[in-house]
Amino acid sequence: MNIIGIVFLSVFLALMVGIGIWGMRKTKTLGDFFLGGRTVGPWISAAAYGTTYFSAVIFIGFAGTQGWLFGLNALWIAIGNGLVGAGAAWLVLARRTRRMTQNLDTMTMPEFLQERYGAKHLKPVAASIIFFFLLPYSASVFKGLGHLFEKVFGIPYDIALLIMIAFTGIYLILGGYFAIALTDFIQAIIMFAGAALMVFILSAPEGGVLAILGKIGQNYAAHVPPERQPSALTIMSLVFMTSFGTWGLPQMTQKFYAIKNEQVIPKAAIVTTIFALMIGFSAYYTGVAAHVFFDSASVPRNVAGGIQYDLIIPTLLTTHLPQLLMALILLLVLSASMSTLSSLVLVSSSAVAIDLYPSRVDAKTGKDRSVAMMRFLSAIFIVISYFISRFQISIIVYLMSLSWGVVSGAFAAPYILGLYSKRVSKAGAYSGLFSGAATMIILFFIMGAGNSPLAASIAIIVPFVVVTAVSLFTSPPRKEILEKAFAGV
Repeated sequence: MNIIGIVFLSVFLALMVGIGIWGMRKTKTLGDFFLGGRTVGPWISAAAYGTTYFSAVIFIGFAGTQGWLFGLNALWIAIGNGLVGAGAAWLVLARRTRRMTQNLDTMTMPEFLQERYGAKHLKPVAASIIFFFLLPYSASVFKGLGHLFEKVFGIPYDIALLIMIAFTGIYLILGGYFAIALTDFIQAIIMFAGAALMVFILSAPEGGVLAILGKIGQNYAAHVPPERQPSALTIMSLVFMTSFGTWGLPQMTQKFYAIKNEQVIPKAAIVTTIFALMIGFSAYYTGVAAHVFFDSASVPRNVAGGIQYDLIIPTLLTTHLPQLLMALILLLVLSASMSTLSSLVLVSSSAVAIDLYPSRVDAKTGKDRSVAMMRFLSAIFIVISYFISRFQISIIVYLMSLSWGVVSGAFAAPYILGLYSKRVSKAGAYSGLFSGAATMIILFFIMGAGNSPLAASIAIIVPFVVVTAVSLFTSPPRKEILEKAFAGV
């Protein structure tokens, strides 16, 4: 396994570096570095969105946990992610986002909110939320990759972490969004092929997918007592958080800014939906299938007798898949993580380089310093993520579980309502930003990390009510701002 895996990995990483060098030659301006010059076509746009959606978390921990505890209900998450989180997001948000960000000449979520509502102090507040809460998210992905390589190759965690940091930094810092988009396309092919083969090879000896689904229905009740089975509210909140919640995440909506034109949207929506359904189904199906391959005695447990959910899928795959396919699955997990990671780094560093950096042009020479600043800050962000991952700074890592709810809760309502309603006011946007973030933080500490999906769902919904109510009693933005934003919409 190690030899095959090392060969696959070496070729993969060499390809990433080559793409980074190619991307550097195409990157001349800040728009090139951050949005690929708004020239990205449907296939690559769809791949960039889909690969950013899924990381190692879904394949290693999330699907194993939810698959065992939820049984067949876990498949609702895959359906929601594909139809709502991917397809509907493109159809509802992409056209207006592309048009309005171009009208307002904005490249980031904080810039868009500032220009859309004429609120000059909204950008630094929004940028601070992005940077602070996406940083631990990024660190957690690095940490997961480090442990994965430690387990598979026997490489010490510190060295594995440095390898991942170095290669991610090289292709991202050199090539910017051009490199990210092209590598995402390659990674999407690896993910799709690996996921399809994984499902087929696992299912064939047991009589196929339908046969396994039938056995799951029989075994689940015996493995998970009724009192431990999740409620309908828990299932619905998890589907909502992981599906609709993506509509407010800056690293996801950035993909809409970069598309070549509005004609690519229908095709990109179809491609992204198919990709998301395949990846989501394969991950959760594998987790649910654990009820066929394990029983209560053989499922991985710790010394105290508790189920080790993070080991369910790794143990299942290493036991039932051939070495060659395991090497491909390793690349699948690596691809999912690196694509998510590069988008997180790009969006988070832009929060400083674009949204908080006071001047992009050197006053003496007149030279545009923005691309150099983006590269520098991307490197700084990666280094900070390394130290958090290396020393596992507990306070910041603990905040990672807050990231999704806080960021999506803060941005979803001001962003989505701002695309469709001229009546939303500056005060309404501010109230949405603060109410979403505050609701998630408060509920997280009151309800506990175990109920974070429900807390996040509430934090996403509350601002839609708050923004609407506040906007009814406050004045909308100036007429010239609305005319500029909605021109052609």
